[in-house]
Amino acid sequence: MKKSIRRQMATIFIALVSSVLLIALLINSWFLESFYIRNKQKSLIYVYNLMNTAADKGSLASQKTIDKLSEEVEVGNISFVVMTRNGQEVMSTTLNQRKQQELFTQLMGYILNKNQVRGELLQTTDDYQIHSATDVIGGDEYIEMWGYLENGYAVLLRSPLESIRESVTISNEFLIYIMLLVMCIGSVFVWYFTTRITNPLLELTRLSERMANLEFDVKYKSGGENEIGVLGANFNTMSEKLEQTVSELKNANYELKKDIEKKEKIDTMRTEFIGNVSHELKTPIALIQGYAEGLKEGVSDNPESREFYCDVILDEANKMNQLVKNLLTLNQLEFGEEEVMFERFNIVELIRGILQSNNILIQQKEVEVQLHGQDNVYVWADEYKVEQVIRNYLSNALNHVENERVVEIRVLVNKEKEKAHISVFNTGKQIPEEDLEHIWSKFYKVDKARTREYGGHGIGLSIVKAIMESFQQGYGVVNYENGVAFWFELDLK
Repeated sequence: MKKSIRRQMATIFIALVSSVLLIALLINSWFLESFYIRNKQKSLIYVYNLMNTAADKGSLASQKTIDKLSEEVEVGNISFVVMTRNGQEVMSTTLNQRKQQELFTQLMGYILNKNQVRGELLQTTDDYQIHSATDVIGGDEYIEMWGYLENGYAVLLRSPLESIRESVTISNEFLIYIMLLVMCIGSVFVWYFTTRITNPLLELTRLSERMANLEFDVKYKSGGENEIGVLGANFNTMSEKLEQTVSELKNANYELKKDIEKKEKIDTMRTEFIGNVSHELKTPIALIQGYAEGLKEGVSDNPESREFYCDVILDEANKMNQLVKNLLTLNQLEFGEEEVMFERFNIVELIRGILQSNNILIQQKEVEVQLHGQDNVYVWADEYKVEQVIRNYLSNALNHVENERVVEIRVLVNKEKEKAHISVFNTGKQIPEEDLEHIWSKFYKVDKARTREYGGHGIGLSIVKAIMESFQQGYGVVNYENGVAFWFELDLK
């Protein structure tokens, strides 16, 4: 990152250290010398006051005073000379003869007012003067103090200044080395500690990016008990809560979508139901009404005619009743309101029972029914609903059988898929290809005239579809050269 915290902290540290170094160098260069001179002034005044106090008490030449003065002048690097007004030396620091003569000559010059002061006057009082001075011969710089003590003695105190500028230069150079060393060591520490800080922040950044893409399984793993650790723990908590919330929203959205689809389906089915039922009931109601009016008006006095009229009314009423029952069954299946009770039963035995109950109808239609397969095949399903499927397939086959008038029922076992394959085949016409995908729809009729002839309503195969989908099993239809076969499958285990 161009603006990473690590870079910013490192830049701030380097800038801060550099600023401190620059300020220290400026202060050292501009103020150290004046500070040094002020301290020298204080030292000179202190020694002068010691002499003045001793002179006032008459103990200037005592050993105690000499020891005290020796200690102070040694610490302050001070040279001095004390003399009477007539030029007689009273006391001085231990110097070589030349230096001692210089001090004596300098003090006599001040007394006689013959000195040419080449320097700055720093302080003056009634008793003394302090100024900077330059040695005429050697060119050395000093800070000098001369004046009179309480007993009338003249005194000169001198402290050299030649080392102060060199000290400032050495101090500045040493300070630069120290600052560079501090900067190098500090940079390493800053880089280390900023890495310790920024790595968890980078992890949190990557974590937030993945959370923005709804990846809630990511977690902050660096830990820690500081502010970043607490932030990471809060990120983990937020991730868990967001995952839970999004999951709840998805579930709610899924349920809402299902409800909307169900409502749309109900509305569509209601519309279709009203239209189809109106169409299907229109003919039988018209027949019942017509024949009932004929009976009421006495169209025929013949008992056989009246009985025929009554039979037509009963037949149409039975058809309407069967239609309503089929519609109720289909409605329960499509909306999942009818429970599916899975149990193990012998499918071959069930088929035999259905054939036996339809034996009279089979004989009336002069159809040869053949059952092929094993004697016992056990399957898992709802036996009552499987019976409805087989009866619908058988009824459909008997109503459309032609030519050789053969109906074949086969029960095949596929051990590899663990499925039982049941098919009902009838000889006759094939179903047109364009009708194959529609025959499972409610009220759809391939041959409407023939369907009306045997009283079909186009609901039987819709019931088969609803039952097999509730089982989550396969079903379908296959055209053959000599007929049509409807099939379905059931689990063996």
